[in-house]
Amino acid sequence: MRALIGTQSVSSTNLQLDQSNLPVIHLLADWLENLGFSVTIQTLGKKTGKANLIATIGPSHKGADGLILSGHTDTVPYDHSHWLQDPFKLTERDNNFYGLGSADMKSFFAFAIDTAAKFKASDFKRPLTILATADEESSMRGAQALLKEQLQHAKYAVIGEPTSLTPIRMHKGVMMESLIVTGHAGHSSNPHLGASATEGMQQVLNELLTWRDELQAKYQNPVFDVSSPTMNIGSIHGGDNPNRICSHCETQIDIRPLPGMSIEDLRADLQKRLGDVLPERSKLKLVYKPIFCGVPPFETPADAKLTHMIESIMHKTAESVAFGTEAPYLNSLGIETIVIGPGNIDQAHQANEYIPSEQIGPYCNFLQDIIQKICIN
Repeated sequence: MRALIGTQSVSSTNLQLDQSNLPVIHLLADWLENLGFSVTIQTLGKKTGKANLIATIGPSHKGADGLILSGHTDTVPYDHSHWLQDPFKLTERDNNFYGLGSADMKSFFAFAIDTAAKFKASDFKRPLTILATADEESSMRGAQALLKEQLQHAKYAVIGEPTSLTPIRMHKGVMMESLIVTGHAGHSSNPHLGASATEGMQQVLNELLTWRDELQAKYQNPVFDVSSPTMNIGSIHGGDNPNRICSHCETQIDIRPLPGMSIEDLRADLQKRLGDVLPERSKLKLVYKPIFCGVPPFETPADAKLTHMIESIMHKTAESVAFGTEAPYLNSLGIETIVIGPGNIDQAHQANEYIPSEQIGPYCNFLQDIIQKICIN
């Protein structure tokens, strides 16, 4: 844990803050090779300084029905002034371990590797894979780059995101969109001299809210605390002076679709609905573009073998969460996936992030049990 947290690997859409994750990847590779794992490093593009790691021990032929223990190697950016201790130095205090990535989620690799080391290579009847990805906190590029052929030996996956040791089999997706209305500036004393982008945006917003009501009436899932898909109109910016007709207005929205809803279908529906909102005679134009590709919703069935297995080990029923993970990308490769890890998501993405020491032992016991059940027995 100390070595991983001490190795910086911030990922960010701000290129001035973005860092390579290769030092973490090479650290993991050295440890895993020493334990007898076969290690592959998958670089992501040229000169990016980003890579995934796929490390496997045991038989790795196609259809071997093995287990993946998966996590991301990056952290969010940080504000050093708000930390009570060095964010890159593992600090134990009040039965908690503090550090950037302690909960979300570098510590997971320490637990996974320590647990794997309890078994001999000859013990494995089915393969165990430790998967480490890049850029989960910024673009999901690492998970998106994974290929079915690389993981064809695996049937099950555990992602160690912080869930307070509760198994998670469902989460909503996330998509963020930018809507820009352009008009024509002019003196406010004569509206006919221009075309108001803010007034055009009002028509766009009315259509968005109508669409939101229709989606929430159509889609419901009582498993979630917020049982319907949500849309947040998060920002709106336009104009520069009260006596000038506004020529440019942008709104950014966040949509959280439920499992069973397709991001591609939602974007197509949105584009179709907005196509006729602004009359041609208004001289207003609307440009719509995704801010990033989006994270699909995730669901592993309640009656899936992995769901039952983990519920039995943990004596807890699998639940749902609102935050997104890399689980839908593993599911799309045909891998049953459950998200479960120590720590609380409430501690993630903020100063003085920590993982409770009392959750580490039970989690390592869980990892040992799941490896034993899938890979050894």
